[in-house]
Amino acid sequence: MSCVQAHSILKKIVRKIGQECTARGQTVSETLVAFMVKAVALDPRNDFNVDQALIKEDVQNLIQLCVTRLLDTTNPSLSTIKMQVFFDINYANRAELLSEQHRVLEEKLAPAVRDITESRPHVQELQSMYEKIVSYVLLSSGLGSPTDIEVIREVTAALQSVFPQREMITFISLSKKKKEQQLKNLAKLVTGIRLYNKECGKGGSGIDDLPAILSESIPSVTQSVDERLHACHRLASQYTALLESPQEDQHRYARLGSFKLKEVLFNVRQYEAFLCILLSDAITSAQEVEKMNVQFAATMEQLKNTVQNKVSIDTKEVFPLFIALSNLWSGFQDEILLLSFLRNMANNLQQFSEIQSQLFPEEMLTSLLEGVTVKSDEERIRETMGTRVNVSDFKNQEWLFPETAEDFDQLLIQYHGFCAHTIGVKGLTLPGNPAIGILKHKERCYVFSSKEAAYAFAQDPDKFIQLNIEKAKEHAELILLLELCHQFEYFAPFEQARNTGKGWIKPTTQCDIGTQTDTHILPPTIVTSYEWNEWELRRKAIKLANLRRKLTHATQTHRSHMRRESATQVYLPKDAGTQTKRHNSSNVPKLQIFLKGLRGGSSPTTHMVKVDLTRPVDE
Repeated sequence: MSCVQAHSILKKIVRKIGQECTARGQTVSETLVAFMVKAVALDPRNDFNVDQALIKEDVQNLIQLCVTRLLDTTNPSLSTIKMQVFFDINYANRAELLSEQHRVLEEKLAPAVRDITESRPHVQELQSMYEKIVSYVLLSSGLGSPTDIEVIREVTAALQSVFPQREMITFISLSKKKKEQQLKNLAKLVTGIRLYNKECGKGGSGIDDLPAILSESIPSVTQSVDERLHACHRLASQYTALLESPQEDQHRYARLGSFKLKEVLFNVRQYEAFLCILLSDAITSAQEVEKMNVQFAATMEQLKNTVQNKVSIDTKEVFPLFIALSNLWSGFQDEILLLSFLRNMANNLQQFSEIQSQLFPEEMLTSLLEGVTVKSDEERIRETMGTRVNVSDFKNQEWLFPETAEDFDQLLIQYHGFCAHTIGVKGLTLPGNPAIGILKHKERCYVFSSKEAAYAFAQDPDKFIQLNIEKAKEHAELILLLELCHQFEYFAPFEQARNTGKGWIKPTTQCDIGTQTDTHILPPTIVTSYEWNEWELRRKAIKLANLRRKLTHATQTHRSHMRRESATQVYLPKDAGTQTKRHNSSNVPKLQIFLKGLRGGSSPTTHMVKVDLTRPVDE
């Protein structure tokens, strides 16, 4: 059967069970029904094989068993499963809750932000736009009612001190992203100014004193959860003592035979685990509030010293302080939300533990405990503090101890810290004592309630681990209580079971991992010219055939030669030379002849004389 078919059949089964319960006057959620289907199918007493397809008779039997268990309101196991479903669906840790709250607030403010950032108002509409900004600042801060005239006047005055109306023209010219950023900054500045004015006694209309409210609420919530947690500790100790006593008192065993004492114990343990989570969150909230009170007082004092007796102040000095006040006040508002959430969760969880008082009223429980020694979890741990396993008795097993193990607080103890031996053997959830020794088996850590239990488990760990799994199949609430989801890969956590059409597999723990390999170990074998499409090959063939009859022409003019690249090829001139005979020359004397008597003389009879002054060649 395919996965899609299995999901389709499962959805039909869940729908059919829901209809049957509704017809009998009991409304159940699909999440609870889906969980119950898995729980019934896992129980070996019902003879269902989860690895095989169900036939028609099996489906009818499965539906009938689920309806019977869902309608049995006196069954503590059903109350525990309902508690687990409720907590898993509704609980969110600190970061998730605050993130969701901020997202919801942004969605509520989104229409106002779009109305401001996306509009292009005319000059005559700037006043209306400024009023919208005032409204946004008031809603974003959450300080006062938007219908209170005094609050609106105070916000308007504070906004005009940091953002006068004459700057609206500049604001309109900004981009949408910058407008949104400036709106957030303005909201924080106005909030800081109003808080400062309230501290100085000059304003603060509609602003509640959140630090004072938190100083009263935190002890109230912490005390309420702590009282319920102590009651769980007491009941768990009493139920455990009753479960250990039948072996000694047969009369008491006969009286307890008709009660589902183990299921009640599991209900108390689950309620105890959830209350521990809520108490831890309340303590964290108290620590955060204490830290923010100190920071808020220091920031306010610094702001007073900066502003005191000054006519003009540099915005670079006071604006960061106003924004810091606003951020701290937002932190106070977040803590108010967290405390309200924790209080509601604690109150809503209590309804799932009322089955205990119905099955075991105070008078009955007192009579059953006559002559029984009740030991609390702390007393059991103190009794075994002086004992520990001898590591030399085990050859191939690794034992850890709190004083020698590195990062002991970070060790993930299996079965929610309960003894790994007594769960499967006795069906009891006894607290494990790490001082006895922590057995590390197949990268998982186990603790034990006594030295004998540790030695017995260490003889064959896989056997006892399988016994614990079988016990969890019989009591499905143990899968979540003992954190055994990794042992049941096909068992749904509630968050995923709500969507019955998309699988119910528990998400495994994930982590980032990286690897490094050589690049291109083998030469690439990809043929880039390969083409599988026949029509593409035909198209290329036609194109090549047409190219045979085509000529390429190109023309370039004086105006277009700069528009594209062009190239030409020429034969460059070569250097050439010739060899001739050697050069020679000759030099002849220059003729120089002097004629005497050309200018005449003293005697008319004087004759002209010709004198050769040419130098000889030898010279």
